[in-house]
Amino acid sequence: MGEQVEHARIADQGVIHAEVYDLGAQALSLVGAGRGLYSLFVRTLYYTFRGRREKGAVAAEMFEIGNRSLFFLCVTMGCIGMIMVYQSGLQTQRIVPDFSLLGPTYLELLVRDFAASIGALMLSTRVGAGIAAEIGSMVVTEQVDALRMSAADPVDFLIVPKFLASLVMTTVLIVIAGTIAFLTGFATARIFFDVSADAYFSMQLIDAGDVITGATKCIAYGGAIPVVSGYCGLSTHGGSEGVGWATTRAVVNCSLTIIIMNFFISGASLMIFPT
Repeated sequence: MGEQVEHARIADQGVIHAEVYDLGAQALSLVGAGRGLYSLFVRTLYYTFRGRREKGAVAAEMFEIGNRSLFFLCVTMGCIGMIMVYQSGLQTQRIVPDFSLLGPTYLELLVRDFAASIGALMLSTRVGAGIAAEIGSMVVTEQVDALRMSAADPVDFLIVPKFLASLVMTTVLIVIAGTIAFLTGFATARIFFDVSADAYFSMQLIDAGDVITGATKCIAYGGAIPVVSGYCGLSTHGGSEGVGWATTRAVVNCSLTIIIMNFFISGASLMIFPT
């Protein structure tokens, strides 16, 4: 009986040691990924000002990121806008049947956080996955190694054009999609709650802090998506299966990065621009 207890105790210790080992390995892997991501971001900033990328590469990436994502983002934000206004109107109707602040409150939410955060999450599913798949395929087919052998840095030729294009087009797309969400919200408020245009389109709650916070988030998300996705693509290994894993990691990591950045930017804005 005593031997069985001793064997069970040793087995439990082995399981605990294995779990601790796995936890430590994951923590070290996370730290290494953070260092690699930071290094890639610094090199991207360097080559943004000192690079020698191909002429017209930024314009081509702007078309790929912007024009090909416009319909998807507008439809998504338009539907979400209708849902948000409808649900908000129902709750307002149950508590205080006064819809004078329905439009202004929704507009403040859109400008300060909602349009940028939701729009960037939607873009990460398409743009982030596309960047990771493109670069990952070039890695497994040794095209990236060919660039290095030609004395061309892959960051300069692959990441920087996407980075510059995403900075511009993410902001433009979020502004357009946010406008669509606000207009579809007005249609919902008008049809279901008979809210007048004067009451809905009031900008009484918007101030400079809201605009600065929203613009900061657009720029931050626009820069984060290509950098995180590019890192996932450059770290691809294992053939076509590795490309699939890189695409999945890009979407997950971009979404997580956007959520974390949203937390810190929102917290900083509340301290700088208290409501």
